Amino acid sequence: MTNSIGEIAGAEFILATGTNTTEAHPVIGIQVKKALRNGATLAVVDPRKTEMAEIADYHLQIKSGSDIALFNGLANVIIAEELWNKEFVEQRTEEFEAFKAAVAKYTPEYVEGITGVPAEIIKQVARGYAQAKSATILYTMGITQHICGTHNVFSAANLAMLCGQIGKESSGINPLRGQNNVQGACDMGALPTFFTAYQPVAVEANRKKFAEFWGVKELPDQPGLTVGEIIEAAGKKIKALYIMGENPVLSDPDANHVVHALEKLDFLVVQDLFLTETAQLADVVLPAASFAEKDGTFSNTERRVQLVRKAIEPVGAAKADWEIICLVATAMGYPMQYNSASEIMDEIAKVTPSYAGISYARLEEGSLQWPCPTADHPGTKFLHGGKFARGLGKFHPVDYIAPDEMPDEEYPLVLSTGRRRYHYHTGTMSQRTGALEVFYPEEFLEISCEDAEKLGICDGEKVKVTSRRGSVEVAAWITDRVVPGLVFTSFQYPDVPINKLTNAAFDPISKIPEYKVCAVKVEKAS
Repeated sequence: MTNSIGEIAGAEFILATGTNTTEAHPVIGIQVKKALRNGATLAVVDPRKTEMAEIADYHLQIKSGSDIALFNGLANVIIAEELWNKEFVEQRTEEFEAFKAAVAKYTPEYVEGITGVPAEIIKQVARGYAQAKSATILYTMGITQHICGTHNVFSAANLAMLCGQIGKESSGINPLRGQNNVQGACDMGALPTFFTAYQPVAVEANRKKFAEFWGVKELPDQPGLTVGEIIEAAGKKIKALYIMGENPVLSDPDANHVVHALEKLDFLVVQDLFLTETAQLADVVLPAASFAEKDGTFSNTERRVQLVRKAIEPVGAAKADWEIICLVATAMGYPMQYNSASEIMDEIAKVTPSYAGISYARLEEGSLQWPCPTADHPGTKFLHGGKFARGLGKFHPVDYIAPDEMPDEEYPLVLSTGRRRYHYHTGTMSQRTGALEVFYPEEFLEISCEDAEKLGICDGEKVKVTSRRGSVEVAAWITDRVVPGLVFTSFQYPDVPINKLTNAAFDPISKIPEYKVCAVKVEKAS
């Protein structure tokens, strides 16, 4: 997030796009509701009628995958009506004229034909966002999980720069991370193109710094593979795989293909708390400690680094992840000899500019938001105040493209996937509590009354959902949350492995798959 969670309550205008905030991020949802009580305007962009949509002033119920057209349409109105922040654009950005030319064709009427959102609503939302003293954009995987996910984010950033709604309090571009330490994992280099804090592996000075610090001669100058690329290469050029805290058999698209790929490996290691669906395929399972059994830090969605303290000793043979990694590395001939998680944080601070001022001693006094470059720096509440990290903010002209797989005669419905309030990712932890299952014990497929009537389906009846990649059975939930032509369910239930159906087509830049749109047919289960 460019801004902080607490700032959301102070925004005059909130544009929430591709995010089911109150279900998937209920703590942040509370801040949205505070903003509404303070008089804010809320516009929700979502194909479904979520709780967020029901409390919104505007629900822009777009056709799945048409986000770029909508954002370009908003920009078109703002430019046509001379509402953009001319001072901000002139002083702090570049490539405005190219962007202006690119959005010229995206009139509200043209965009209505693509998105299904009425032209008048597009105009009203554009005016509200542009004229607000402070406006924030919230987004999640409803934006990124498309073949044009990176361009979707560009289009949102274009809008923020156009209106000067960034680099100040209660504004910005704010991706809400889907799990508690996704931000921290990315910060620490769990991405194939970066060392810690997004220092590119392609830069020789970065490679030299880390090689010297780690006591090796050299480090590769080419990026590694993404998760999707690893699965595709499994059993081919990749012979062995080490999976930590991930359950791709349920979470990755085209899950049948994932299973086949993992079975082709010569050797599979899984490090996890439980014997997940993926761990059941492993040659070796390494028992990891839970958050309550180890010391460390989590860096959350607002860049806040928080100390985690061990409450109990690890149960059985379990160890903290860092201890397991050290043991494996040492056994492979590269000694890793740390005595504590605190020592590792000290090393992180030495090689990571944005974490340079963070230590366990400081975190004992309270959490810190990066960038925190020195030991006396208070942390950073919001980013890009005064200037962007690259100097000038760059407009990226982007055009709408249709999803990879559209409905047809054989597969007439669009399937979109997401999360439910009571469960967490693939349910590895939340479906073993004995309590959360009571609130949401089984999964359903949301289907419109019109589609259910056409198919002769009754509420609660088992249906078979089929795509070009596989089939699953699930109970039907007839609801007005989805429009005709759209069905929705979560990926969180092992007995409804919906990712057997989803499309592995991915964004060529981010390599994130298009989970949000795939063509399916629905019929009564035999």
